[in-house]
Amino acid sequence: MDKFNFNREEMTLLAKKNLANSIYNSARLENVIVSPSQIENIIEGKSIAELDSGDLQIILNLCNAWSFLLNHLDDKMSLDFACNVNNLVSFNESLDWGKLRYGDVGINGVNFQPSIPVKKEVQIEINNILSLDATITHKAIMYMLYGMRNQLFWDGNKRTSIFCANKLLIEHGKGLITIPEKHISEFHPLLSHYYETNEGDEIYHFIYNKCLYA
Repeated sequence: MDKFNFNREEMTLLAKKNLANSIYNSARLENVIVSPSQIENIIEGKSIAELDSGDLQIILNLCNAWSFLLNHLDDKMSLDFACNVNNLVSFNESLDWGKLRYGDVGINGVNFQPSIPVKKEVQIEINNILSLDATITHKAIMYMLYGMRNQLFWDGNKRTSIFCANKLLIEHGKGLITIPEKHISEFHPLLSHYYETNEGDEIYHFIYNKCLYA
């Protein structure tokens, strides 16, 4: 079932209100050493000299991706939308940002190796998820898990998948997914288990119960 029920305008305002916290949590998920106040300053366009340039790039990319998301809620959720998000999330970070992966990748800490994604098959799978006889919340989490495990892009797959899930949620007023810093240590082993086994029940309930906010 859906955990929250708002209209789009209300949900968009809530997403904007929680923007700094969402960016902070996403940055910490990527092991970026940053404080909430530094995130606030970056959002406001202030210079942060003490941040590593690579870490700053991740945060600026997150800011740009959020701007795109909130301004494109009317766009159809599709592979093209996911590519546009990844283009912003992984700018100057990956081998070829914004494009479907065309070579092999490994995932740190697990033996599972995702196959090279085929555009037509990815499009079908996304359509299948969106066509489920299920709540928007369920579809959003299922897409998020699918995007993460299949590593559709060269880099930024967790961030891209969360953004795409949030597009669905915010568009329909169903809340906002963010992995709180206090739960990151719990999230990683659940994600690794999901990668290895493709058994998603445990991480699904973790996301629903601990990472879905309004």
